[in-house]
Amino acid sequence: MANQTMHSPAPVKLTPGALNALRRIREDQGISDEHGLRIGVKGGGCSGFSYILGFDRKQENDQEFFVEDLKVFMQRSHGIYLLGMEIDWVEGLNNRGFSFNNPNASDTCGCGTSFSA
Repeated sequence: MANQTMHSPAPVKLTPGALNALRRIREDQGISDEHGLRIGVKGGGCSGFSYILGFDRKQENDQEFFVEDLKVFMQRSHGIYLLGMEIDWVEGLNNRGFSFNNPNASDTCGCGTSFSA
C-alpha cells in the first residue's frame, strides 16, 4: 500500500505561477520523468522546521499524487504539517522565489521558509 498512487485531491496546492516555475526548472535542468517534486519538512530553520522542495525519486514511504501534470511525492508523516498548504512563485522587486502559505504554521520567520507548528 505504501506505493499506492493517490487519485484523490492533493494535500497541497500549487498555484499556476508555481507550476510554471517548476516546469521551467525541470526543463532547464533536464530532469527526467522518473523524478517527481518532493514536498516535505525537516527539522531546523529559525522557527523549528523548514520546507523541502525539489525534484527527487520516489521513496518507500512516499505518497504520490498529481497536481495537474506534475507528479508530487510527500512522506505520509509530513502530511500533518503540510495539509492545505499553498505554494506560490513570487517575482517582485525585493523577492523572487517560492512562497509557502501554510495554515498549520503557528509561527513563521522573516525568511519565509521556516515555521513552527
